[in-house]
Amino acid sequence: MTSALDLLDRRNRRALWRALRGNFEPTDPPESPDSALTEVVQRPFESLPDTETRLSRLEQRLRDRGDRRSVFLSIYVKMTSEVRDGIENDQFEDPEWMRSYVRSFAEHYRRAFVHFEQGDVEAVPDPWQVAFGQAIGGDTLVMQDAFLGVNAHINFDLALALDDVGIDPNREAKYRDHCEINDVLSGLVDRQQEMLARLYAPGVENVDAVFGPFDEVLTLLSMTEGREQAWRVACVRTDVGWPLVDTYARWLLRTTALGVGALILGPGLDSGLLESLRRLEREELGLDAVLNRIAPDS
Repeated sequence: MTSALDLLDRRNRRALWRALRGNFEPTDPPESPDSALTEVVQRPFESLPDTETRLSRLEQRLRDRGDRRSVFLSIYVKMTSEVRDGIENDQFEDPEWMRSYVRSFAEHYRRAFVHFEQGDVEAVPDPWQVAFGQAIGGDTLVMQDAFLGVNAHINFDLALALDDVGIDPNREAKYRDHCEINDVLSGLVDRQQEMLARLYAPGVENVDAVFGPFDEVLTLLSMTEGREQAWRVACVRTDVGWPLVDTYARWLLRTTALGVGALILGPGLDSGLLESLRRLEREELGLDAVLNRIAPDS
């Protein structure tokens, strides 16, 4: 049986340290709820097709309003579509479990979004408070908005969603399906970066050149590592069942996600370069000027 201490692997140590040192001030939600947004996701998702349809509708409405919370959703809708295609193409051993898995996962996002939009911040998990708050604040880069959402969903929500849907019986088969998603999503990150540049940062002509400084964050946010961590936590919560272990697991998820959030928001770039990247996104500055600031001697 995996012990609770085994959850504290090398991947988490730096993130945990950053979270413990960090100071995340809560961000106010919108002054008044937008009923056109909340009505889309007010009720629980009923099925995988319903999940994909309503997430797509919410993403479009956010984009129409210029609300940067749409950035993560643009990625998430595509990821959900890719997994749904995998289910329909018989890539999974237990397709019914996978349909429940995807819906349960999306439920955590849905509840966090509704609570935040309605001003019930106490009900919003801290990693989502950071992600939503930064997105509506408008001071982050597009890629930071994307990473903050991916971080909250994978590093915090996924283990809880696995517990909701259950990893038994036939745990080994379910684990293989869990890992199969890594293959389904393989190569998606690069395509998503190009999509985000096209939708939200029209000035970015060369994504790899501009966002190279975020490689360290991308490594920490590796979907494979984050999803493996979520499975370990789900196993401990299922097998141990002690209240103290559950409390520790939730603390670990929260603290790890906040630590990764700190790395995303403070990737080691000087303030001048960050402002140049913002201006590049808005087409107020040329790519050559930004690249020269990144590598002035090249």
